[in-house]
Order: sequence, then C-alpha cells, then structure tokens
Amino acid sequence: MLCGGDWLKTIEIIEKIWAKLVEKEAIDPIVLDMSRTNIPTDYFVIMTANSNIHMKSLRESILELLEEIGKEVIYWDKGDEYDWLLIDAADIVIHIFTQDAREFYDLEGLWIDAERIRVLEK
Repeated sequence: MLCGGDWLKTIEIIEKIWAKLVEKEAIDPIVLDMSRTNIPTDYFVIMTANSNIHMKSLRESILELLEEIGKEVIYWDKGDEYDWLLIDAADIVIHIFTQDAREFYDLEGLWIDAERIRVLEK
C-alpha cells in the first residue's frame, strides 16, 4: 500500500499515463484502485485499442513515458498479435485489450469492488 509522498508520486505517474492515453486515443480507459485487493499492485490501468497496430502504439508510448520518468518496468508483453498486452510497473499494471478480449476477460466486472479512480485532465 502506498503512503505519503509515494502515493502522490504514483498518482502523478497515473496522470501522465492518462494524458498519454488521451493523446493516443485509447478507448474507454479506466483506473482501478487495487490496493485493497489480494492482487500485489496498487492500480490497474485498463483500456481498449481499435487494432493490433493501435495496441502496439499504446504499448510503445507508455513504455517510452515510463522510461522518461524513471519508472521501473518489471515486465511487458513484447509480441504484436495478442488480444491483451500487459505492462507491469510494480504498483501500476497497465492492460491494453482488443474490444473482444476486454469483454471476455472483464477485469472491471471481476474487480467490481475496486474503486474507480477519476483522473482529471490538466
């Protein structure tokens, strides 16, 4: 669980990720607060891409952003033909789905009790 300055820094990182998602036209992005679940992360960022090319663009843009701000990435899916791409940055896990995969896996429904975080655009 995050506390003090760590929480603020993580929220600032999420705001930067959100701005990048808006810029890259991610579809229906949401942020879930996972800190009160048994998942070992604090936030899920979930979005839909309109094609595999869009998925790759979102993934690469987010990875570049995380590198620019010095945020460690533990793991990311490196393939290009997936229905679900994952970027694990420890306390923030980013999920990029095709529309069909997002509906099938339904992370928002699975974690219905997780608080939805409203990210304000600056």
